[in-house]
Amino acid sequence: SCKSSKREWKPLEDHSCTDVPWLLLFIVFCVGMGFICGFTIATGAAARLLSGYDSYGNICGQKNVKVEGIVNSGLDLTQKKYVFFLDPCNIDIVHQKIKSLALCVSACPRKELKTLADVQKFAETNGSTLCSYELQPSEYTTDPRAAKLCPKYPVPESAPIPFFHRCAPVNISCYAKFAEALITFVSDSSVLHRLISGVMTSKEIIMGLCLLSLVLSMILMVIIRYISRVLVWILTILVILGSLGGTGVLWWLYAKQRMSASAVETQIAKENLQALLIYAISATVFTVVLFLIMLIMRKRVALTIALFHVAGKVFIHLPLLVFQPFWTFFVLILFWAYWITVLLFLGTTGSPVPNEEGFVEFRMVGPLKYMWWYHLVGLIWISEFILACQQMTVAGAVVTYYFTREKRNLPFTPILASVNRLVCYHLGTVAKGSFIITLVKIPRMILMYIHTQLKGKENACARCMLKACICCLWCLEKCLTYLNQNAYTATAINSTNFCTSAKDAFVILVENALRVAAINTVGDFMLFLGKVLIVCSTGLAGIMLLNYQRDYTIWVLPLIIVCLFAFLVAHCFLSIYEMVVDVLFLCFAIDTKYNDGSPGREFYMDKVLMEFVENSRKSMKEAGRGGGAEGRELKPM
Repeated sequence: SCKSSKREWKPLEDHSCTDVPWLLLFIVFCVGMGFICGFTIATGAAARLLSGYDSYGNICGQKNVKVEGIVNSGLDLTQKKYVFFLDPCNIDIVHQKIKSLALCVSACPRKELKTLADVQKFAETNGSTLCSYELQPSEYTTDPRAAKLCPKYPVPESAPIPFFHRCAPVNISCYAKFAEALITFVSDSSVLHRLISGVMTSKEIIMGLCLLSLVLSMILMVIIRYISRVLVWILTILVILGSLGGTGVLWWLYAKQRMSASAVETQIAKENLQALLIYAISATVFTVVLFLIMLIMRKRVALTIALFHVAGKVFIHLPLLVFQPFWTFFVLILFWAYWITVLLFLGTTGSPVPNEEGFVEFRMVGPLKYMWWYHLVGLIWISEFILACQQMTVAGAVVTYYFTREKRNLPFTPILASVNRLVCYHLGTVAKGSFIITLVKIPRMILMYIHTQLKGKENACARCMLKACICCLWCLEKCLTYLNQNAYTATAINSTNFCTSAKDAFVILVENALRVAAINTVGDFMLFLGKVLIVCSTGLAGIMLLNYQRDYTIWVLPLIIVCLFAFLVAHCFLSIYEMVVDVLFLCFAIDTKYNDGSPGREFYMDKVLMEFVENSRKSMKEAGRGGGAEGRELKPM
């Protein structure tokens, strides 16, 4: 009973700051991320990335400091603002860089130069020397060193890359080898060309279909509450027919082979017959167990349908929830853009060091070389923090909706009210929860990296152990993510710290284990059917539209792009729906545990859930001949 509980749940009664030390730790960590960015900019990495630098360590477009032991370093290249590669098509696929002498030039060759004489004429006409600094333009055709110090001809037509001051060939056909290495399934360049041309020529249709998937996802979120019962029946019928059909076929095959085996007695036939018998018995046991589980779970399925119905109402009262994936995705894109920018800065930071070819490379030495790891941890933790903020925001808004008896008294914008509570009180809890996920993600990523590096080298036992560890960590991560989400809901309800909220939520979930199982199997499958519906609808529309465009040689790639985008959009929107259902369930479980509908302890729940409670009470009274009506008619299962 609720009186025996150590602490009663008090929804939305008071607010207090939670897990403040973790918030301070997260702020310190973010300051460290900012220090990495500041360090790379202060040491010239940003200038080297944006302005470009030559093979001698000179930054283009400015005066440079002499590097000891490197000729042609320390030059004044104020007038030479572009990086030019003597052999731009010589790409090191393994290290993903251009293996060519790089120079700073004042202009990129805007037309093809076929001979050294053309290179010399270009230098005299435009004042842009495309050969190494020690050669004068007049020496291009006479000096024997020109073969090594001048560009490989014909010099392709080039244009500067916007913002990055690199001369890049206009015709990218010389990158075909690199493209083929990245796209290993395309062996014929003509196929690659047709695929790309198909995408480019059908870009309007692709954009239209992507918009269609967006609209379908938003419509499905509104109507899924009306079709949830139908989806459950479809699921039940498919499972029954599939299990019965599979078992029947196995027994039929066994009986057929046994009758025919009497004529031909061979060892192989006996083994096949024995295997079929084992399969048939296993399928029968599986079918019986499945039927028993469905029999036990049948009443819990009614709760899943009711929760889906109420979730649809939540989206009507809180329409801004629909746009939650947009804001989260936008913030993630901004952070990832910043992270990649700093990563590129890190690639050009460090001290100038001569390499084996006598050119300059920038490498970090000492403790600074571990900044990569810090930056990688930052990617995981801050990304998880942003996703956790979304979970807390959704939980706070749904909790406000559920525990407000009069829906007319809801705040004007419950989402903004939830964001306000998150920022003022619960950022520390979110930081702690996201850090726990990060602690699991990092070892899994390290093991995946080791597995990739050792592919083909390790023995079968080591490979199996690695995969088992990766799988276990993945399962642990999923379990912790689910528990975290419920902990955020408990924090939104009671304003308790992360550990207390996680413990309270875990107790509630354990008490309602069968209901949790029903919601996470039936509910997830319903949402999966919703994703399949959106992808199939968008794909069908794509086939009909693209089929009438006879100009497209290959429209398989546009269709794949559209279907992948449709699945991504459907997943983003329906994951919000799943989140709302999970929050509603925890609120419902708490409501039924601490309230019984009597005066002073009225339920908070919606009338659809109230009908479910009444039906449960009736069935329990009939089962207990009235004996179960005295105490807790609806004890958590």
